[in-house]
Amino acid sequence: MEKRQQIYEGKAKKVYATDDENFVIVSYKDDATALDGLKKGTIAGKGAINNRMTNFLMRLLEKNGVPTHFVEELNDRETVVKKVSIVPLEVIIRNVSAGSFAKRFGVEEGIVFDSPTIEFSYKNDELHDPLMNSYHAIALKVATREEIEYIKSLAFKVNEVLKEYFLSLGVKLIDFKLEFGKLADGTIVLADEISPDTCRFWDAETNEKLDKDRFRRDMGGVEDAYKEMMHRVFG
Repeated sequence: MEKRQQIYEGKAKKVYATDDENFVIVSYKDDATALDGLKKGTIAGKGAINNRMTNFLMRLLEKNGVPTHFVEELNDRETVVKKVSIVPLEVIIRNVSAGSFAKRFGVEEGIVFDSPTIEFSYKNDELHDPLMNSYHAIALKVATREEIEYIKSLAFKVNEVLKEYFLSLGVKLIDFKLEFGKLADGTIVLADEISPDTCRFWDAETNEKLDKDRFRRDMGGVEDAYKEMMHRVFG
């Protein structure tokens, strides 16, 4: 598949057209942003780690009945994916209180929920991705009621599969953000990435943070945390 012109650049990835209009090539960068883009930096090797880990987890999810946009890993940083139009609804699943949830509700981090929670935010950088509920999403024609129910069922399925998988590696899946996209025929599939950028990972024994929170909170050891997650997944 031939890589053509760049058609998009986001905070963590670039997207290139190919000679087939149904597929694009995603290229992962080492750039890191946090706190709504106010904090910028570089995490050496992050692009390759996020690319390879995402692809591995997408394949795992496919095996467990979750449709994804993944097609083929080209190299450490580049992957062919199905071209989708992203549903502007970020889906956040939480198993344990942390981050903005703990802040918003004035609770400590680390409270294990009886069952996972789900929340949506409107994917819009200018508006700082405000929280939205399903009624807002329907009113703004972001998605239909049926699409939202389908997305919710897929998101909980992703959580089930990944929670069990990461626990087998000695890692607690605290929370994570998902994005979904529509193929040309309207089919909804899991898109974007699943990585230490988009998930909170805590060591199951020590609760040591193994994700982007180390960058957000100036904790140091950011590269090591990403490498540790890579090591857990790939050995």
